[in-house]
Formats: sequence, C-alpha cells, structure tokens
Amino acid sequence: MAGRTARLVLLAGAAALASGSQGDREPVYRDCVLRCEERNCSGGALKHFRSRQPIYMSLAGWTCRDDCKYECMWVTVGLYLQEGHKVPQFHGKWPFSRFLCFQEPASAVASFLNGLASLVMLCRYRTSVPASSPMYPTCVAFAWKMDYFCASTVILHSIYLCCVRTVGLQRPAVASAFRALLLLMLTAHVSYLSLIRFDYGYNMAANVAIGLLNAAWWLAWCLRNQRLPHVHKCVAVVLLLQGLSLLELLDFPPLFWVLDAHAIWHISTIPVHVLFFSFLEDDSLYLLKESEAKVKLD
Repeated sequence: MAGRTARLVLLAGAAALASGSQGDREPVYRDCVLRCEERNCSGGALKHFRSRQPIYMSLAGWTCRDDCKYECMWVTVGLYLQEGHKVPQFHGKWPFSRFLCFQEPASAVASFLNGLASLVMLCRYRTSVPASSPMYPTCVAFAWKMDYFCASTVILHSIYLCCVRTVGLQRPAVASAFRALLLLMLTAHVSYLSLIRFDYGYNMAANVAIGLLNAAWWLAWCLRNQRLPHVHKCVAVVLLLQGLSLLELLDFPPLFWVLDAHAIWHISTIPVHVLFFSFLEDDSLYLLKESEAKVKLD
C-alpha cells in the first residue's frame, strides 16, 4: 500500500510534464484496462459482452474497450480517494456517472433543454414575425444553429447577426464579404482542432476572443440605439452571457459525479436564449414597421 501511495504522489508531481491526463497515466488504471481487455474483449468473451450489452449502448458506439475504461476509471478514482488524493481527470475529462448511454447526463439533458427552448422560440418567432422583415432570414438561421453546433459557430453567427444589423442592411455586399471571412475562420478553426491537434487551451482562448468581440459589438450597437424600447433586452443578454461564461472557466470534479461547471453553464443559459429571441422578435418587428413607414413616405 505504501508503494502504491508513493507511486500516486510521484505521478501527481509529474502531471504537468507528461501528456494525457493524470488518471489515464496512472499505472493502476492502465494495468486494469489491459487486464479487462484481455479478459473480456476477444474471442468468446467478446461475443458474450456483445450479447448482454444493451442495444442503446451499442447504437451509441460504446465498445468493450470503452466499458473497460469506464470501469477501471472508477477503480482508480476509488484508490485516489482512499489515499486522500484529489480526484484526477481521465483523457481530458472528469469522471462522470454514466446514465444509459450518456457519459455526461446532466450536460446532455441541459443541451436538450437548450435545443428545445431554441425550437420553441423559433416557432414563436416565425409565427409573430412576417418573412418580409429585413432580419428574418438571418434570425431564423441563427435559431437553427443555436446549441446544435459548437460554441464557436454560435458566437460567430451572433457576430454576423450583429454585422447585418449594424452594417448589412444598408450594405449587403459588406455583410456577404464578412460572412465569407467568418466561414473561412470557422473552417480553419475546426480543421485545426479535428485534423491537427485538439488544443483545449487554444480552443478556449479563441472562444473567449470572439466572445469579447461579440459582446463589445452588440454593446456598442445598444449604446447607439438607446432610444429603442427593446434594447435593454440585448444589454441584459450580453451582460448575463459574459457573467455566466465564467462558469466555463471553473474546473472542479462533478458534484455527485453528475453536475459540473459545463452542465451548470448549459442550464443557466436557457433563460438567456429565451430573452435573446424575445429581443430578436421585437427588433425584427421594429425594422419591419420602419421599412413599411419608409415605403409609405416614398
């Protein structure tokens, strides 16, 4: 036991120098996975595993090796807690209690609720705002992207939405060129993360940078349009999102092995999405009324 404790301490001290996460570098974890695979993931044992594996697990892509990693993760976590060490991460993630086929059930539920809120608000927007409103196509496209794609996509589309609102309605060519630039940036960003290296630090820095640009641009627009009765909704959304984004910077083991900072952020942003769609609805109706008034004057 003393030797095992010493090995854990030495491993913790070398964490910053080695690749991977502390938990999956632990020899106890690696040995456990190796033995589990040898015992369960070949020949007749593999057939037995597949025969007793629930259909939803196989459809979700859970393999015998994944199951071994999951079980050995908890063996290692138990050892760390027993020896009084902090809970380690495994493969860049905190340990979560699996529910059905969901490795992070709270985040999955929160993401579903975010998507549901976006769908409900999209239906409301399309019902209350005529398609002739100048911002209608851009707002509808934004609704379909909300929470179904990566955070970078949502933020970049919000920046494009702001560009259309501030410049694009008068200069469509500028908005089109800016859209092409944003698409190029997104393609380069996703390609780097998926094909070259998934760098969590770079991804976080990139999202923070474009998030600050998005917030600054929208707040600048709000300051120039304080006379509009619905501007306060946009200000509230920007400030709330900037405050809630701090949750993403927190890093702690999940509460009850289910609820982490990312899940809390997802849950907290649901009412913010509703408020933003309410702003888009009010602003679209305002623009429609303004354009109709200009037509009458002409």
